[in-house]
Amino acid sequence: MNNANEHHKRLQYCRTRLKYRQGRQLKAVKVYTVASESQYLLIFGVPKINLIQELKNKLRQFGSLENLKNITEKWVQTLSYELEPFTEVYCVKYKKVEEARRCKRYLDAREFYGGILHISYAPEYETLEELKSKLQQRAYEINCRIKSNQNYIKKNKRIE
Repeated sequence: MNNANEHHKRLQYCRTRLKYRQGRQLKAVKVYTVASESQYLLIFGVPKINLIQELKNKLRQFGSLENLKNITEKWVQTLSYELEPFTEVYCVKYKKVEEARRCKRYLDAREFYGGILHISYAPEYETLEELKSKLQQRAYEINCRIKSNQNYIKKNKRIE
């Protein structure tokens, strides 16, 4: 398997975390960096029974789709990646990273027409402009949170 795509491989759930650190659902990975997250997602485990319209309808529940395409042939041939039998791989692009984040949170490891979906971020599909925009958006979000926290602290100091 190609080392550049190791992060798409489904990992086993972590069962060694202390109970208080274990979330409500078992996860293989708990944290992603800004660079890891992306508006592009790869969706593995879609049953091979022409479900593109059903998948599109499901994905639209989480935000605006810019693109959805079946990349099974490319994935298998060019990357020598072994897939689960009778399944397909799709690449989806959301308009916003937040929408992709929500989709991954709610659909990863969920049942879909008899298959179990595995969803991973695909930042390797981003252009340089999309990466720049993503980092600028994150900086803006952090500045907003800092201002909000400062206002909260000022407000609570007045009360004391």
